[in-house]
Amino acid sequence: MPGTLYGREREQAALDRLLGAARDGTSGVLALRGEPGIGKTALLDHAMATAAAQGMRVIRAAGVEYEAELPYAALHLLLAAGLDRLPALPQPQRQALECAFGLAAPATTDRLLTGLAVLSLLCELAEERPLLCVVDDAQWLDHASADALLLAARRLQAEPVALILAAREGEGGFTAYGLPELRLTGLAEEASAKLLDGYAGELAAPVRHRVLTEARGNPLALTELPAALAAEPVGAPDVPGAIPLTDRLQVAFHGQVSRLPAATQTLLLVAAAEQTGDLDVLRRAAETLGAGLPDLRPAEDAGLVRTALTQDAAPRSLTFRHPLLRAAVYRRAPLDQRLAVHRALADALAGAMDDEAADRRAWHLALAAPAPDEAIAAALEQAAVRAHGRGGHAAAAAAIERAARLTPDPDTATRRLTLSAEAAIEAAELARAEALAERAAARLTEPLHDVAVLPGEPRLRDVLGHVRATARFLQGDFPAAYRLLVDGADQAAGRDPRQAARMLMQAFHVAWYLGDRELGEVVDRLQRLEHPADDPVTPLVGYLVAATAPVLGRRAEPLPPLAETVAAAQANSARVPWDVVQVCGASLIHGRDAETYRLAASLAADSRSRGGFGQLPTVLFFLAEAELFHGRHRDALASATEALRIARDTGQRQWTSQLTGFLAYFAAIEGDADTCRRFGDDSLTDTGAAPGAQVFMAPGAPWTHWAFGLLDLGAGRAQEALNRLEPLVGGPMRHHVSATRAVPDLVEAAVRLGRPERARQPAERFARWTALTGQPWAEALDLRCRALLADDAADQEAWYTAALAAHEDPGGPARPLEQARTALLYGEWLRRGRRKAEARPWLRTAVETFERLGAEPWADRARTELGATGESAPRTRGPGVLAALTPQELQIVRLAARGLSNRDIAAQLFLSPRTVGYHLYKAYPKLGVSSRGELSALED
Repeated sequence: MPGTLYGREREQAALDRLLGAARDGTSGVLALRGEPGIGKTALLDHAMATAAAQGMRVIRAAGVEYEAELPYAALHLLLAAGLDRLPALPQPQRQALECAFGLAAPATTDRLLTGLAVLSLLCELAEERPLLCVVDDAQWLDHASADALLLAARRLQAEPVALILAAREGEGGFTAYGLPELRLTGLAEEASAKLLDGYAGELAAPVRHRVLTEARGNPLALTELPAALAAEPVGAPDVPGAIPLTDRLQVAFHGQVSRLPAATQTLLLVAAAEQTGDLDVLRRAAETLGAGLPDLRPAEDAGLVRTALTQDAAPRSLTFRHPLLRAAVYRRAPLDQRLAVHRALADALAGAMDDEAADRRAWHLALAAPAPDEAIAAALEQAAVRAHGRGGHAAAAAAIERAARLTPDPDTATRRLTLSAEAAIEAAELARAEALAERAAARLTEPLHDVAVLPGEPRLRDVLGHVRATARFLQGDFPAAYRLLVDGADQAAGRDPRQAARMLMQAFHVAWYLGDRELGEVVDRLQRLEHPADDPVTPLVGYLVAATAPVLGRRAEPLPPLAETVAAAQANSARVPWDVVQVCGASLIHGRDAETYRLAASLAADSRSRGGFGQLPTVLFFLAEAELFHGRHRDALASATEALRIARDTGQRQWTSQLTGFLAYFAAIEGDADTCRRFGDDSLTDTGAAPGAQVFMAPGAPWTHWAFGLLDLGAGRAQEALNRLEPLVGGPMRHHVSATRAVPDLVEAAVRLGRPERARQPAERFARWTALTGQPWAEALDLRCRALLADDAADQEAWYTAALAAHEDPGGPARPLEQARTALLYGEWLRRGRRKAEARPWLRTAVETFERLGAEPWADRARTELGATGESAPRTRGPGVLAALTPQELQIVRLAARGLSNRDIAAQLFLSPRTVGYHLYKAYPKLGVSSRGELSALED
């Protein structure tokens, strides 16, 4: 049963609620934070004892400071008891976890898929009884384990799983963004006194007072300082607060160690340096230093360490009583002793058969190396290669950087620094990647030779330029990223045209946010670049150049079918989706929404089947745009919502900005001002830039400005709408897809304000774009603009009727929102011309469509106009039945209606089967159905 805790009633209640919810089938996550010794571990022990007493399954792991460079070390420890459940996971997830744990050969997998595999495995472990998962000292988790656990934590929803993570304040890089936190402070005076008296018994009044004063409510200090103060010489100065608490605790811990026999201290130092606590390894290392396992007894008797036993009662591993004790033993040892211990541990691990032991040996060799040593550096590079293959990019970056420091040959050291910078980019450690790249670039001077990173790979300068540009771009510094990519492509063009083309294609993406001049420059460079016809990027480059010509005011070349372009690239082994996503978005420039939809849907399905979790925000954004432009509003909302969730889970700040701007537009359609402004503000501020960095523009700014303009227009604020839309439509962002398609809104705002002249130039540009697309829906919008801007009544009516006819063209998909807006404008025009009877059918149609779409401001406006014709306009129809569902429920219902099982749906949407079942259970009453078989008959 749980032990006694003093003064932690509030914290205990929070943990009890978390456990109670898990037992009831609802997931919960809590991050405990506080200074060292504040009681985090005691609360975890309380939670585990409570959970075990209530029949829950309990698993636990802890981060170790000197193990933070070994990928998935903590995760392997946490989930070791559940590896027999791996066969139950979807194949891509199972493969990712097997690679991470070294159970299968390294394979190219999405590193983020490991987090989803962790989610699935936790759910499997909770199938029979509720699960408590506890992670202590999360600030020392290796990056790979931390990323996987946090991603799983954010996706826990309807599973009987409670996850508690404890981390020290101000140490390590552990962040729990978006997760509930509980911060621990010092105990109150009364609770401190009770704890001290219960632990230390009778103390002299001066000593008791000093302990309470020095401890400042820190429970660990209250239990450790009495022994430390008792060991101080008589007459030692009493200066409360003279030593910071953490140092005081380390002194207190080490004071107990320093009174042990020398051989015992040696054995403890070996154990502090070898995080696994493997007694066989500790024994072999200690024996070379003159100590042995029998020397462990004094430390055990003092309660400093304990050993875990195997089933036959043989000692198996050693653990310290508290992490601070391990830190004190290691940090307070002289440097020469630490070096000797690491050498001994490396010798003890010599001949290891498994990769994990080989990696640990490489790190011990590195930590013991007094000078550069190529053999050690090569071993550490191999450890980095293994870490990279398992998805541990942060660990790979650290290992290869340390290898570079130990490398005697300057060229080889530069190559290793470059590899480290690449790994840091993959780990999203942007500042570190830039610093490493700059260090490597500074070494690329004569007489150094600019060699290839690996045989057959791009040269160092090219790779370093790409790394630095990517870091700058992801932090919002678009001008610097663009310059680095363009200059790098110039340098690579003569020796590696394929690398130059890929850099220019990325520069195209960056230039999209900068303006016409940069966009034109990169297109010109792509046209001049010579590369073989069978190069996989050749058809993609040609498509980008042709697609961009009109927005640059150049003669438009015939645009080949998108599917043929992608097929040609894939036939030459183009990387999917990385190489082809650019053309997926570029097809929208020509209004080829249907082609974009087909390609994006295919890429999304491919990413789901492969477990390509990290690529989905990009692909789903283009899919959502195409769905919106097709009039599939509910599907677009579902795609964008899922993409935003993944982007947040994976730290893809560029797409977070894009998608929140996109969702602001949906809120504007519905007239939800608060949600629109919240999403829009998030879009403009969540750029991923480092604090204080200069940001050129937020990636989601065009969508956000369109959303704000539409919100104002729907609310009748024509002046505000025009002021917002003019900079978008006529400024440096005018080539963006959202800016082009916002022109009809600007025209309406200008006409309603009585300032049609402010819309004529954008309308003329929109007319040219309409002719380029050849799409009936685009023609309908152009005709609507002509009607609004026409001076002659006969011309206006002709344009309106032509626009309505174009909306009905069977050659294109229905776009109900825009069709209803044209009907509303025509109905208003007829009503103002006293042709009330003719206006009613159009206004009636507009009301019904707006109500079905949930476009409340527009429905109200149409209802008011209809009332002005003398016809009452009660609500005739609400949104479709599926509109009652949340975006996630809609996705699940649609897949269930196609006959997919909960497990299949979970694999596609990266959820657990239990969460899928939970959402279906919530959706059935909203839909008025009671079984899966009834879902296929529902209509939106």
